[in-house]
Amino acid sequence: MSKLMVSVSGVRGVFGESITPEIALNFATHFGIFRNRGKIVVGRDSRTTGPAMFNAVVSGLLSVGCDVIDLGIVSTPTVLLAVEESDANGGISITASHNSAEWNAMKFVSGNGMFLFPEEADKFIGSLDEPVEYANWDKMGKLYSDSDGTKRHIEKILKISYLDISKIKSKKFKVVIDCVNGAGGVISPLLLEKLGCEVIEINCEPTGHFAHTPEPLKKNLKQLEDAVKIHNADIGFANDPDVDRLAIVSEKGECIGEELSLLLSEKFVLSKVKGDIATNLSSSMASEDIAKIFGVKVHRTKVGEINVGKKMMELNSPIGGEGNGGVICAEVHYTRDAPAGMALILAYLAESEKTVSELANEIPKYYFAKDKLKVDSAKLNQIMAKVPQVFANYKLDKTDGIKILGNKFWIHIRKSGTEPIIRVYVESETTEKSKQICEDTITKLMR
Repeated sequence: MSKLMVSVSGVRGVFGESITPEIALNFATHFGIFRNRGKIVVGRDSRTTGPAMFNAVVSGLLSVGCDVIDLGIVSTPTVLLAVEESDANGGISITASHNSAEWNAMKFVSGNGMFLFPEEADKFIGSLDEPVEYANWDKMGKLYSDSDGTKRHIEKILKISYLDISKIKSKKFKVVIDCVNGAGGVISPLLLEKLGCEVIEINCEPTGHFAHTPEPLKKNLKQLEDAVKIHNADIGFANDPDVDRLAIVSEKGECIGEELSLLLSEKFVLSKVKGDIATNLSSSMASEDIAKIFGVKVHRTKVGEINVGKKMMELNSPIGGEGNGGVICAEVHYTRDAPAGMALILAYLAESEKTVSELANEIPKYYFAKDKLKVDSAKLNQIMAKVPQVFANYKLDKTDGIKILGNKFWIHIRKSGTEPIIRVYVESETTEKSKQICEDTITKLMR
């Protein structure tokens, strides 16, 4: 039996086991009260359990007097933008992001169109045991439909001030897009068409039957790599099911890694708008190299897009994000947004007159190794407690988990906020060194 995961990132679990309609209803009723029984925007990804979750969520919200705006199947960034640009008190995105199809989840949005800040999320979680006071019969909420959320999202991206839309259109890029049968199918192909691209769609029907393991990692994107080669495309893009992460396949049919989505976006945007950037502790050292070119600084945060987005707001940063393909473009909104990332990358291609491979080769080279320890949830803290002892001779950063800082390498060890695992990230100057450090770290922690 899987365990319900409750964190600042929301609540998620395997549908029918750790998360059920009853649980969804309970969270929704408390969230509606927490947001002062105001208007709540709700959207979902394409999962087959989405309608059951949606109806439970809406029932809970209506019963405490919240009006509900139903966006239908949309990307998570579309939900956040819809909240930001409306008079809603908050929102709920029903999605388990990159998790496999049997999972579902609820992500909670504040009235500013961002996920709940950590202190706000803690307060909400603390309210879940309080009794629910339902609204009177004459104060029931009403359900409304809004089918234009995706259209408004695309329009916002096309209005990014430093994008030369006409130049992008003039290139008539041939693009293969893989939406893994998630919510990306309702936005990504449409945006690419608006940018004048010849679009080859694979897995773009939002059926919820994911065509491959949904996390947009190289090992899961062979179909996209092959399609780019077959169609002689200029670039391939992959979205995760809720469309907040972006991976790139080069014109050679090679996945260049999700880190490059952020790094290329940083380099392009900083050439247009100067400002300090923010990214998390597990993202590449190459961000510092890029920032140095433009005379700005990198601010490192805890893992989690809300931590990066919040820091970007404080800095008035033009670009930032997470190295898992999570590009945050401030002119759209302070949340990870794969469609916005695609527009930035295409603009960079159009203005540079170079291929994706050439642009990627200009980014300083560091190499990642990523692995995870799957252990019983009761042992997570026990293993984390061993880290300072194992790495006692190194400088340690305890901002988020523990980051070990070495000479031209780092190791970041942290508990996942969404799964019962410990993640181990390593970056160094060579692939072999990173793999060896990662293997050695896991071996030491599992002794």
